[in-house]
Amino acid sequence: MYEIGRLCVKIAGRDAGMKCLIIDVIDKNHVMIDGQTRRRKCNVRHLEPLGEVLKVTPNAPKTEIVRIFKTLSIDIKETKPKKVQARPKKVRKKKPKPVKKESKPAKKAVKEAKNAEAKEKPAVKPIKPKTESKTKAKEIKTKA
Repeated sequence: MYEIGRLCVKIAGRDAGMKCLIIDVIDKNHVMIDGQTRRRKCNVRHLEPLGEVLKVTPNAPKTEIVRIFKTLSIDIKETKPKKVQARPKKVRKKKPKPVKKESKPAKKAVKEAKNAEAKEKPAVKPIKPKTESKTKAKEIKTKA
């Protein structure tokens, strides 16, 4: 009943009420159809076979199907394939990075730094020269 070239009407789905042609038998429940409908696999329960069987090569190209439907004076919508556009990429919002505060140095590091300073310093403390302000103050006292 459902052989290649059988003209059918689709009775279920989005393409219901449109005529199609069986172009390939997949298994006992599914066939490949094309015509006024989209070229796709279809369940035979969704098809109502008509009395006509046309000569079609298995897996016939769309151009051959259009030619056959024109001879039967059945209109087929010719659609152009959609142009594939690049999908926009999602851009994540970047959070500003917090400024790190200078952390207090660890106790161990502080001790090591003090030990290094102690090694660098000479054992004898240098004598600090007297400041000029103190000497000037003494001179002013002696003059008066």
